[in-house]
Amino acid sequence: MFRRFRPALIAAAGLALAVPAFAQQVTVKKEPIKPIADVSGAASFNAYCTVCHGASGKGDGPAAKALVKAPSDLTQLTRKNDGTFPAHAVRATIAGEGLPVSHGSRDMPMWGPALRSAEGSVSELRLKNLVDYLESIQAK
Repeated sequence: MFRRFRPALIAAAGLALAVPAFAQQVTVKKEPIKPIADVSGAASFNAYCTVCHGASGKGDGPAAKALVKAPSDLTQLTRKNDGTFPAHAVRATIAGEGLPVSHGSRDMPMWGPALRSAEGSVSELRLKNLVDYLESIQAK
């Protein structure tokens, strides 16, 4: 009797093992930037950064698992820079100036060019406020 159902049992077992593997695969849907009215650093971070870096900036956002390289823990920038917040480097990274090795490609995305294309003159203020916000969330 089992011989008759053996192929079906093997197929069912294989499917049972395969389903969790498919369930764990996460993909990130790329969407165009959505301009927001609030130019504060916290609002910009929440709108543009939390999906990868997480609400607390620790690199644990909902899209983090789908990325090839884990997002940086943005609360550790000062610690990793001998106690000095690297404001110029942070600004350059966000603005997409140069290509940071840690990001691998511009798919991070660097928000500077995207924000400039969406907002014009407001983008510099938003960028400054975002850098200031990142400085404010540094681990003590």
